[in-house]
Amino acid sequence: MNLRRDVFQAIADPTRRAILLLVATQAMTAGVIASNFDTARPTVSKHLQILTECELLKQEQNGREIYYHINAEKMKDVADFIEPFRAMWEERFNKLEDIMKNYKGK
Repeated sequence: MNLRRDVFQAIADPTRRAILLLVATQAMTAGVIASNFDTARPTVSKHLQILTECELLKQEQNGREIYYHINAEKMKDVADFIEPFRAMWEERFNKLEDIMKNYKGK
């Protein structure tokens, strides 16, 4: 049975978000990524597996090393999904700011 990982469940975990931030600027090996955390390497490997399965990270083999790098296309899909919600909240905060300005003026 092949279960598909949900991208939003993947980014819900703070360690996985930290991994994404680490590899956002440059590709890294699992060992380099793991050295940034106070957890066992198999734990970080599991996080990398989840991020790879939901296609937020891509793997690239270079000799004996596997480098992980961000999948910008998939990250854009996530950002595109979130954008309408950000716009809605921005509009609501702007309305609240207008109400507060009027309230202070009275």
